[in-house]
Amino acid sequence: MKKYFFFLLILFSAVSDELTVTYFANTISIENLQKHLSFLASDSLRGRLTGSKEQKIAAEYLAKYFQENGLKAIVTQNTSDSSFFQSFYIKKYFGGQHSIMLNPTNKMRRAKNVIATENVIGFLEGTDKKDEVLVISAHYDHIGTKNGTVFNGADDDGSGTVAMMEMARVFSEAKKQGKSPRRSILFIAFAGEEYGLLGSEYYTEKPVIPLKNTICDLNIDMVGRIDDFHTNQKDYIYLIGSDKISQELHELSERNNELFTKLTLDYSYNSESHPQQLYYRSDHYNFAKNKIPIIFYFDGEHPDYHQPTDDVDKIDFELLKKRTQLVFYTAWEIANREGALK
Repeated sequence: MKKYFFFLLILFSAVSDELTVTYFANTISIENLQKHLSFLASDSLRGRLTGSKEQKIAAEYLAKYFQENGLKAIVTQNTSDSSFFQSFYIKKYFGGQHSIMLNPTNKMRRAKNVIATENVIGFLEGTDKKDEVLVISAHYDHIGTKNGTVFNGADDDGSGTVAMMEMARVFSEAKKQGKSPRRSILFIAFAGEEYGLLGSEYYTEKPVIPLKNTICDLNIDMVGRIDDFHTNQKDYIYLIGSDKISQELHELSERNNELFTKLTLDYSYNSESHPQQLYYRSDHYNFAKNKIPIIFYFDGEHPDYHQPTDDVDKIDFELLKKRTQLVFYTAWEIANREGALK
């Protein structure tokens, strides 16, 4: 009889957990995704080129959003005051190459070929496992303008940025309602991705929380469109890297999709032999090379990639919501499960 009641208790707990995560996942809002993307990918932000005044306007927008949604500012750089901004400097070389500057002097920072920029970081503290940290990331920079034409980057990577923003809001709301994640979550909007993953490179060289405490990075880079391979089956997402470091992460991801979102998970780009080599081409890679498990969420390349036609009116917001929910379900389990990923 005791075993029977124990079984019922476990079953009730599992059902209760599913109802809780589903409730919060369903609060992910198309209206919010549209509102934030319409601003970040507007002509007024002129393509959010790293180091531009418009990129800094986007950074301020993100920081204000994090603050309004109860995330903590935990960056301290040469000051005792905490900030949402992790400032760093990029050196530009003849020929268009760029590199981060890890310890520039004041004189080096003032050089004409140096770009000042910032990652935007918001922290949500966990409960009994708060020293373990899940990173949810996206890059908010794009390629700016060319010959007066604006490259808005609605999909690349405005879509990933607003997906991250919505998850920050929902996790914060869950915490307010007494459903705080057990592990802490760090939401990072990277700059400098288009110059060679430089914001994430700087972060992993100078993390605000030690990398040894970082258990996973879920990186979202282009999740608002449909590529030519899926015109007849749009409920899909490409997953890259989920099985490279942690098989348990891969299985967890598959299980959550099967249970909740039921998207087609396409692993075509995950192949080591794929010519695009996308595993090495977004911000997750700087975590992966430090042996931190990652998943890269991606919608595939389309004709508007790095074109001035990558605009908000081409985003499928219903699909963006569903893909955001997939990341959210995966993040929820990682943040709340008993054991660390293996």
